[in-house]
Amino acid sequence: MADKDLICGTWPVIEALRAGKNVERILFRRDAGGDPIKEIRNLAMERGIPWQPVPLEKLDRLTKTEHQGVIAFLSGVAEQDLDEVITMAYERGETPLIVALDGVTDVRNMGAIVRSAECFGAHAILIPKQGTARLGSDAVKTSAGALLRKPVCRVTRLTDGLKRGREHGLRIVACTEKGNGTLTTTDMKGPLILVMGAEDVGISDAVLRMADDLAKIPMAGAIGSLNVSVAAGIALHEIHRQRTT
Repeated sequence: MADKDLICGTWPVIEALRAGKNVERILFRRDAGGDPIKEIRNLAMERGIPWQPVPLEKLDRLTKTEHQGVIAFLSGVAEQDLDEVITMAYERGETPLIVALDGVTDVRNMGAIVRSAECFGAHAILIPKQGTARLGSDAVKTSAGALLRKPVCRVTRLTDGLKRGREHGLRIVACTEKGNGTLTTTDMKGPLILVMGAEDVGISDAVLRMADDLAKIPMAGAIGSLNVSVAAGIALHEIHRQRTT
């Protein structure tokens, strides 16, 4: 993790929050207290930024800079509103395609998925504010810069974002080995949210229950699952194929 992705110290973090910087989350020393810490917590809650108390040792491992018991993680990516992204796609006469990531925590997978999303014409990436990979310089690099071009929409809960997408007429297709149908037999030509799951446990039950279709990738080998970034690339290619042939 690059030091430029971090802000260390109580007052630098307060100023970053006051200035509206793209802060992803904040870590406090577990026993930290006092008025500056209270202000950081209040500012974070006002902006919906996750914060977490952690042992001092964890903060020390993150940076050699004097941190005063507080570290904020910066995102190199500006957030955009999901409703605006979908509306703009419709206004341009395009068919909206949103890639929703449910618990993807590996930075390299995140970058690779966003790169595929850019290559195959997705309009935005939809992610929850917690339990997802950081969008710092490492993710931007892995995405080959696609994270600087592709809109990222954050929501408190992924199910909230899916509900908002459905209100705009988007169908929800979850790419999962639990599906009865396959990507090739699922109609994905219309307005769509493609959901990809976490590297270890896949898509959560709450998100699966919201899906209109559960579609799996047809495979021939003995191993029944793919790396999530590979699976996302295959799914996005299939959507592109259906929409262009």
